[in-house]
Amino acid sequence: MHINHTVTLGGVAVGSACVVAQAIYWWFREHHKAAALMPFILSAAYGMLITLSGGGILGWAAGTTLWSANLVGDHSLRWGVGGTTMDVTRARELVLDPGGHVVVLLITVVLVCLWKFAKKLRSWKLAVGLVAGICLALSGTVAGAAAVPLGSSVNSLGSVFTVAMAV
Repeated sequence: MHINHTVTLGGVAVGSACVVAQAIYWWFREHHKAAALMPFILSAAYGMLITLSGGGILGWAAGTTLWSANLVGDHSLRWGVGGTTMDVTRARELVLDPGGHVVVLLITVVLVCLWKFAKKLRSWKLAVGLVAGICLALSGTVAGAAAVPLGSSVNSLGSVFTVAMAV
């Protein structure tokens, strides 16, 4: 089962706001140390991947998050600043292969373990990164364009995993 997702200008605004807020926090509170960005980047990439996977419980959760971000962002644009919104979904969406879904499942385990067991990690970074990745994955922005090679890489890694398990 594949769920079609669409992103509006409001949804992209919400994703961009997550990136800006994280960047400001990183610059002033974490003294712009590169390692401090890794949880955010990992969870943003994961958000892109579950948006691309498009099915199952994770696809439904990504779709619900994207729908909510679109709604909040669209209302913020209309009622907050008097602007308008539109659909900004990229023309084509990459769908993950079966092996790619295995990799997404394994990354899910990694992120759940980080959330649960990494005591020094601020878990809100994972959540903000996840929302940013979900909101920006289907846009035509740099992050949206990064989703295609990210999905292709995960598909390739999944193919290697599948072949290794079949031998």
